[in-house]
Amino acid sequence: MTVAQFETIGLWLGLTALYIFIVLAINDVLKKSQAPLFGRLFVWLVLFLSPLVFIIKTVVQHFIE
Repeated sequence: MTVAQFETIGLWLGLTALYIFIVLAINDVLKKSQAPLFGRLFVWLVLFLSPLVFIIKTVVQHFIE
């Protein structure tokens, strides 16, 4: 395994762990605040689209190179 591969795997694992903590924190805040349904759906939509953009960016960069 090269250093670049190790860094890539570490980046993905670190971002995944960070994302899980963010999801748990936002879930807790939404439960405690009793936000309306539309607001909760919008928050979850934005939360799950953000890593999708990161994945798409990585795939596009792979095909461009």
